[in-house]
Amino acid sequence: MLHGERGKAVFKLSGAVSTALLLLLLWPARPVLAEGKPLDLSAEPIQPLQVISGLDKRKVELGRKLFHEPRLSIDGSISCASCHDLSNGGSDHQARSVGVKGAEGSIRAPTVYNAALNFVQFWDGRAASLEEQVSGPVTNPVEMASNWDHVTQVLAADRDYAAAFRDIYGRPAGKQTVSDAIATFERSLIAVNSRFDAFLRGDAAALSDDERKGYELFKSYGCASCHQGANVGGNMFEKFGFLGDYLTERGQETAADQGRFNVTGWEGDRHVFKVPSLRMVASGGPYFHDGSALDLDTAVSVMARYQLGRDIPKHDVQKIILFLDSLMGETAPEPKVAP
Repeated sequence: MLHGERGKAVFKLSGAVSTALLLLLLWPARPVLAEGKPLDLSAEPIQPLQVISGLDKRKVELGRKLFHEPRLSIDGSISCASCHDLSNGGSDHQARSVGVKGAEGSIRAPTVYNAALNFVQFWDGRAASLEEQVSGPVTNPVEMASNWDHVTQVLAADRDYAAAFRDIYGRPAGKQTVSDAIATFERSLIAVNSRFDAFLRGDAAALSDDERKGYELFKSYGCASCHQGANVGGNMFEKFGFLGDYLTERGQETAADQGRFNVTGWEGDRHVFKVPSLRMVASGGPYFHDGSALDLDTAVSVMARYQLGRDIPKHDVQKIILFLDSLMGETAPEPKVAP
């Protein structure tokens, strides 16, 4: 019988293996759909994206302004959009984001598009909601290096902001109302209308033959065991290096490489991260939390080797990349608000 922390780790590993195998059994590769005939979505690992309904348009607009407001940072130089460029896939595409006074962060900024569909926020899952996530960058000393007293004073001194918070929330700007407005705006950033979603809904011509083959390979190789759902990821934790110790082999481990262990202190969570969404992955690298993969060819190959325990032929990798490109939805920095 296994006891203590070692027993917990083995139990968790066994559970993860069972989950991956179960997902593979539930979502086998399926034939390409006939012209004009929708796929049976209940049997597919990926679902089409939909705009989130019921958002308050006034909060969305206020949140949009705050998202682009550099005065939230202590020196007025950094906004949320500095690291999450909505015109460039929702990220800054740097291995380490740069904050106030040129301070370098410790991890790659993920895309903000479709972040509302993630089951937790940040790579290590330390924030349970978008609202909770907002405080992270605002108060982080190497990001905005600010504090909520500074933020509320800045917004209270601005006539337009003061009026907006009074009209929408019935009280002045504060941590809760600022976080709510920015989070509401972020919920509007759902990158819908991808070619792949059109394919799922029955438009066989939306994808090329190679893109459809790439999707079949994505499923048959087992990528969909972790990257599934409407967000093609973002709904589970997994160890980076499930079938090989990538981070140790890469060398020079940092605190950020410890992943969820930094949150829980449990040894079984070392090198464990939230599985990222692949919806915007074709917008550009570098990839992984550490930015160690500069291109998708490398990223797919590393994932195959260290997560699936296999080498995927280059011609199959290229087809999978073509499929990933089809996942890209509309990214114009205008909020999408459904009734």
